[in-house]
Amino acid sequence: MTALMIQGAGSNVGKSLLVAGLCRAARRRGLKVAPFKPQNMSNNAAVTADGGEIGRAQALQALACGLEPVVDMNPVLLKPESETGAQVVVQGRRLTTTRAADYPALKPRLMGAVQESFARLRAAHDLVIVEGAGSPAEVNLRAGDIANMGFARAADVPVVLAGDIDRGGVIAQIIGTQAVLDPEDAAMIAGFLINKFRGDVRLFDGGYRMIADRTGWRGFGVLPWFGDAARLPAEDALDLPHARGDGALHVVCLALSRIANFDDLDPLAQEPAVRLTLLPAGQPIPGDADLVILPGSKSTRGDLAFLRAQGWDIDLAAHVRRGGHVLGICGGYQMLGHVVRDPEGIEGPAGETPGLGLLDIETVMTPDKRLTRTRATHAATGLDVEGYEIHIGRSDGPARTRPFAFVEGAPEGAVSADGRITGSYLHGLFRADAFRTAFLRGLGATSALGYEATVEATLDALADHMEAHLDVPGLLALAR
Repeated sequence: MTALMIQGAGSNVGKSLLVAGLCRAARRRGLKVAPFKPQNMSNNAAVTADGGEIGRAQALQALACGLEPVVDMNPVLLKPESETGAQVVVQGRRLTTTRAADYPALKPRLMGAVQESFARLRAAHDLVIVEGAGSPAEVNLRAGDIANMGFARAADVPVVLAGDIDRGGVIAQIIGTQAVLDPEDAAMIAGFLINKFRGDVRLFDGGYRMIADRTGWRGFGVLPWFGDAARLPAEDALDLPHARGDGALHVVCLALSRIANFDDLDPLAQEPAVRLTLLPAGQPIPGDADLVILPGSKSTRGDLAFLRAQGWDIDLAAHVRRGGHVLGICGGYQMLGHVVRDPEGIEGPAGETPGLGLLDIETVMTPDKRLTRTRATHAATGLDVEGYEIHIGRSDGPARTRPFAFVEGAPEGAVSADGRITGSYLHGLFRADAFRTAFLRGLGATSALGYEATVEATLDALADHMEAHLDVPGLLALAR
């Protein structure tokens, strides 16, 4: 038993959670298991212990395995910076920024890194569970593929194809995938499963048999909708609901066009006392907002322009006049200052953009990227805060004399004189129950959540759910 790959009949069919659940199920069988995704595209990254970055989903899958995340779990990470270009991160480090049209020329070079990382994981574990990207049915992208069938064939890893019945057309998804695949690629597929079923599963018996008969593939079951998935960190901003909870404290997060590392919201979304709104473009900031969060961004100056185009700068000024609170995290922190300068054109065209002027700081973009896990002490309460930093740029100014926290005795972040505007480079700060409790208390709300324990319990529940409805022993037995 060495490796098994879950590919999808389309994007967002639930591959990441299927892999996480299989990882937890394998771990509970006493297997030393690790996750692997050859290529991921996400601006929601996790920082590894060795100072690299990987997709957030692979960090969750590592947790399901009881492992610390390492860069080999996601050797190629694409971080979109524009509609047509992305930063390419290889084995945890930025390699280059490339246009989508130029990316295929890089793939042969990247396959070596993918195979190298996979070989290390395979040698160190009983089982590696691999997640594909997008769909192998995108045969126009097959040349030089490193994410789906190109990898599966190079590494000789059997594939199970997952279809998403919730979006409709799942029969066509799976049978159509077989129809468009090269026969040698199709031969790698050992079976299929159906994900996200709502209602009486027996009603799909005929469709399930039709897929098996038409494809000749083995069926591994129909997985009903797993409602508690919302308790696990999401990797794609599209997976975040626009509103969650009905608590008295209204927290509004601006859905920036290049929102990044939005897992900061996950613990708040589960707090019973909180009503969280992820505000879409074109909607005004609600007048009843108690706290407005400016999240991380992959393009600070670009998202400042986006923010102004929505009129959110005017809404924020009104929110502050009403006595509301504002929290800027990473790129959001940079936006709160007087100006963001990018003299070398690191994030886009060289130049500078006026900030919101809510904190007395200025930011200069620098080539060096800070990637680190960080332990800090919250200045106002003395509580420990654990988070991570993943940013370029330095911020400084008079407001830094009122830091948000201290890191090894040095000030981190900034707070306005009246205490209502806060900025910090620390992501993940709300994961710590004690700090989150104190933060919410300062806004007049109470906490009733043990976040880390909730995530662990949900991973166990996910594995139980899969064991009850899928042929998990059969899936694991496929690995070779």
